[in-house]
Amino acid sequence: MTAPRTNQSTNQRTNKSSDQPVNESPDNPSKRSSYPVQTLPLNKFIAHSGICSRRDAAELVKRGEVTVNDKVVTEPGTKIINSDIVKYKGKRLTPSKNFVYILLNKPKDYITTSDDPEGRKTVLDLIRQATPERVYPVGRLDRNTSGVLLLTNDGDLAQVLSHPKHEIKKIYEVRLDKLLTKADFDKLLSGLTLEDGFIAPDVLGYPDPKDKSIVGIEIHSGRNRIVRRIFEHLGYDVRQLDRVMYAGLTKKNVQRGKWRFLTEKEVRILRHFNPQTRTSREAGKKNPPINKSLTTSRKQAPSKRAAPAARRTGPAQRPATKPPRK
Repeated sequence: MTAPRTNQSTNQRTNKSSDQPVNESPDNPSKRSSYPVQTLPLNKFIAHSGICSRRDAAELVKRGEVTVNDKVVTEPGTKIINSDIVKYKGKRLTPSKNFVYILLNKPKDYITTSDDPEGRKTVLDLIRQATPERVYPVGRLDRNTSGVLLLTNDGDLAQVLSHPKHEIKKIYEVRLDKLLTKADFDKLLSGLTLEDGFIAPDVLGYPDPKDKSIVGIEIHSGRNRIVRRIFEHLGYDVRQLDRVMYAGLTKKNVQRGKWRFLTEKEVRILRHFNPQTRTSREAGKKNPPINKSLTTSRKQAPSKRAAPAARRTGPAQRPATKPPRK
């Protein structure tokens, strides 16, 4: 394994002016790792080839879009050995020996996918010069949602970060079409029942107490369009939605549409993610609030065994500091 970069060189590369991407060779990104390809489940083989996450790879296989030795295979757990020829869309796949981790500050109007049948712009168009390795986005951001997006070819890490059971924290800044009332603020904090079940934010507040049309929300649910649906449920139109933090990663010093490689420390933190605490061993005390000056209220997470109806909404679940009155 090639020796990783020193923290000093990492900091020098990531502290460059944000109007220029941090263009490094694939030998230099955050961490280089040799992946021993001997016997792998098919979906994991596909993930390490930079096509998609293991979960998405399993769906590709089930749909019959992957061949092994020129035969369609529909079982994601099929064991693949070195001599097997695996193809997707007629192209042979080969697991990468270099793991690449890229943080992108995604702008609006880009699709969060590796390719788009309709020919629309994808997030990969923004990182073409980053690396020759095939990488894919971890999780999804809607076309009209901007902010922090991680791209990698590390299938194991992508699996951990994208699986709902690990409850990865995300922070969004939401701009609404009107002021959020105190009554609706309290409803959101107590939780709502949507068509696909109960949902409550972990933290809710205002980045600027003087402007209640802009709301900060911390949430760990990975349900589709969950933030937009939360506010739409109460009759608000989301004008802008920006993800400012994902799994402890922020877009600091990365301008919209630009990218950088993760530092060695950031990769190490993600790799040691502890799903039991929904944080990491190294970043447990460093996950940033929505905003240092944010007036917030927190929702205590109930036991997973408790039914939604049993969730308490009394004062014991909120901090002493209350949200500002309208």
